[in-house]
Order: sequence, then structure tokens, then C-alpha cells
Amino acid sequence: MSLVEVAFSPLPAHVRTARLVAVAVARRSGVADSLLDEVRLAVGEACSRAVEAHREHCPAEPVKIELTDSGGRFEVVVTDSAPGAGPAGAGPAPGEPAAAGVPSAQVAAKTAGAAAENGHGGLQDGLGLAVIAELADDVKISRTPGGISVSMSWPSSAGEG
Repeated sequence: MSLVEVAFSPLPAHVRTARLVAVAVARRSGVADSLLDEVRLAVGEACSRAVEAHREHCPAEPVKIELTDSGGRFEVVVTDSAPGAGPAGAGPAPGEPAAAGVPSAQVAAKTAGAAAENGHGGLQDGLGLAVIAELADDVKISRTPGGISVSMSWPSSAGEG
């Protein structure tokens, strides 16, 4: 198993560098050339979301990325350190119940509307996470004690043979 860790200051210009590193590691890990654009776009979306959250909540803290290859999978985990910068519009956080008697779609719509009103970019968060879910084979979004972690993976030839 190979592991690459990257931490960068939350500046939009650094998102490009994160995408380039992710594609280079994906290529080295044996991800098919036909999937490299998906890796590039998904990592860009996840990093852009994290940069936006950091710029608003904790501009001095770095955005962190872990890239691993094992068991025939290439995995990228983008973690932010922005407390309270959860993916608005995505409904309740994992492990949190939806509002009693209100369908989760309505909760998500109300959360997205509130985020748009308070200027926290929640609508973009929800859209970016939806884009990531379409680009990556497997996506897990989890709330950490300090922020949000977005884990994405694709098939690779690492660890095979």
C-alpha cells in the first residue's frame, strides 16, 4: 500500500496543484486512463469545497488530502478543518436523525434554502457533492470532529497480480 499525504493552504490556486498530484498518483497506482478525468474533476470539486469552507471558517488551517492504493482501489480522502461547514443541502449528518415527521427531502430543501440565505454557499456544497458522487466509483462523506471528510475511490491495478 502506498500513501501520499498533501496539505495546502486554502487558496483556490492550490486546487489545481492538488488535482495534478491526484492524477499523477492515480496514474502510478494503475487507474485506467479513461478514469483520470473523473479523478481530476472529483478531486477538484472536493478540494474547492474544502477551500471555500476553510476561507470562511479557518483560513490559517491547511486542507488535507490522503491518496492511497491498496486492494485494487485508488482512494482519495479530502478533509477540511472547518467546524460547522457541513454539506448544507445534503440533509442531516451521518448518525443524526431527520426532523421528526418531515421527509428528509424537505429537510434538505429547507437546509439548502437557509444556506443560500445566510451566504454560506451550502447550495454549491450540495451540488459539488452530487458531482463527486457521479464521478467516483465509491463516495463516503463523513463529519469528523473538526469538519468534513470526503472519501472517493476508483478501481486500480495496485496490489493485483
